[in-house]
This record gives sequence, C-alpha cells and structure tokens, in this order.
Amino acid sequence: MIEIKVYDDTNERVDVYLSDELDEYSRSFIQKLIKKNKVKVNGDFIKAKTILNKNDQIILEIPEDKKLEIKAEDIKIDIVYEDEYVGVVYKPRNMVVHPAPGNYSGTLVNALLYKFNSLSNINGKKRPGIVHRIDKDTTGLLMIAKTNEAHISLAAQLKEHSVSRKYIALVEGNINEDKGTINAPIGRNPKDRKKMCVTDYNSKEAITHFNVLKRFKKYTLIEAQLETGRTHQIRVHMKHIKHPVVGDKIYGIRNQKFNLEGQLLHAKTIGFIHPISKEYLEFSSDLPDDFSNILRILESKY
Repeated sequence: MIEIKVYDDTNERVDVYLSDELDEYSRSFIQKLIKKNKVKVNGDFIKAKTILNKNDQIILEIPEDKKLEIKAEDIKIDIVYEDEYVGVVYKPRNMVVHPAPGNYSGTLVNALLYKFNSLSNINGKKRPGIVHRIDKDTTGLLMIAKTNEAHISLAAQLKEHSVSRKYIALVEGNINEDKGTINAPIGRNPKDRKKMCVTDYNSKEAITHFNVLKRFKKYTLIEAQLETGRTHQIRVHMKHIKHPVVGDKIYGIRNQKFNLEGQLLHAKTIGFIHPISKEYLEFSSDLPDDFSNILRILESKY
C-alpha cells in the first residue's frame, strides 16, 4: 500500500498525477489499478479522469509480485548518520536507489536491508526506507526513514519544501550571472515519456536557485539549491538555460570532452528537522573522485 498526500494545487487527472509521482509505473498500469478499485482518493474509489485538489489523500494498493524477493546484500555504502529513526547515506555513482523491473539487485535498497535493522514500509516491498531519490549517475546524500513515523515526517518536509538540498554541478559554458533562480515548470516530454522537459502542459512548479562558485574557460562550477524536487530537475533546468550538466548523457551535449560514466552532479548537503527530537540536522559530503579529478584538470589548464 502506498499513501500520497497532494500538497500542491495540481489541477491534474489522478492517473496523470500518479504516473508522474510514481515514475516506475506507467499511466496505463495506474489506470488498470483504478478500474480494479485499487485506488482511493479521500476514502472513495474514483475514475482515472478525477481531478485532484490540494490536500487530497490518495491510497494505492499495488499487488506485490509474489515471486519478488528483495534480498539484503553486503554492498559497501557510507552511512553518514544513523539513529533509531532516521539515517543519512552516501549513494555512489552507477547505483540505482531502489529495485525496478530488470534490476532487482545491487541497488541502494539491497544495501540498506543489510546495513539497517529496520526500515519504513510505507512505500512497499521495493522501496523500504526510501523517502526521496537521486538519479543512478548522480552521487551524494539521501535521507532514510527507519520507521513509518519518521517516513511520514520526512515526506511532509519534502512536500513543504523545507528540506535543505544543495548540489554541486559542473555545467557547460560560462554563466554570466553570479547567482540566479530558474522558475520553470517541469513535466514529461511528450515526445519521449522517459525524459522530462520544461513545459506548461501537465507540468508542476519547479524552482532551482544557483550560485556560481568558479568559472573556467568553457565550464562553470555551481552550487544549486532545490526549492522543489521534480524528477531530473537540476539537469532539465540547466539544459533549459543552455548550460547542461557536464557528462549528462540524456540532457547534455552530444560531444562530451571527458570520458565520464555519468553527469557531474553531486548531492552535497542535506538538512532536515529530526522527526522525533525536532532538532535541525545538516550533513555534507565530499565530491567523488572523478568529479574532483576533472576540477583539478580544469584548474591546471585554466
């Protein structure tokens, strides 16, 4: 069972909203669940065309694959912080956050099941403890919920945009402004549903703030802070202003100069209110070696 609260005025159909929120499930799959009365809004069964309103409560019953068994695996990950309610972990490059069709091992979830003695189960068997995600080829910090109480609190903070999330990115070209804000709605690319884009159609508000840290001859190092948290937000926004992230194979330039396994985007800092103690906690992490090596090369040349 998955519970979702609508925090924004979406004015979207429920099937569209859910396929965007739960991007591992297709819109047709969501529509089948609705027809089978597996989706409720505010306690009532609905139709796929039902329009959602702010503060609506959605409950989905997604049948678990009885053959599916997500196994604990002894995979090396860095635990930055842990108590009985929450954890903060460092996700390396080339690691998927949670299992999905065709990729049921080697994920962060497999590692968490081995490292932690308890994880929240609000998001089902495939996503224990997972409150938010970063892309496979993005490195950095993630909050982990060890109890359902903690999960609800952290998820609410994300929806309320009160979690501090700062990223470091190397982008193509020189950004002339020392700082700026990109306020451009993001939705599915109508020509390729696997991609996101800036669009006014079936989109959601997306706001990214950035500060220039250093300029090189053909590149700019920035710190980006998320106000919202849309899928691929920083990558899409930087492409939108014609400064895509270096190494981005989906939204970046075709002819990449560096032989990289993924984009140079790092979730450096995360800060949140502890669900139980109500204390503000903030954690930071170092850049991965490949990112640091590229910066050293640029500094030596420029």
